[in-house]
Amino acid sequence: MKNKYAVIIFLVGSMLAVIGALFKMMHWPYANTALLSAMSLQVLGGFIFIIKLFFTEKGKDFLKS
Repeated sequence: MKNKYAVIIFLVGSMLAVIGALFKMMHWPYANTALLSAMSLQVLGGFIFIIKLFFTEKGKDFLKS
């Protein structure tokens, strides 16, 4: 898995967090579901990024992989 997929997963989670916060402020339904899934996506993206960071070879450029 490339690093860009981890960044994409994290950004989708961030966008969903903004939408969930809007739903929460407007008292619309499914706000808690949106916020829970957003936080889960952000944790998953961060976890993938950290795992890739630890298992990348020392001489390889990390951000371009």
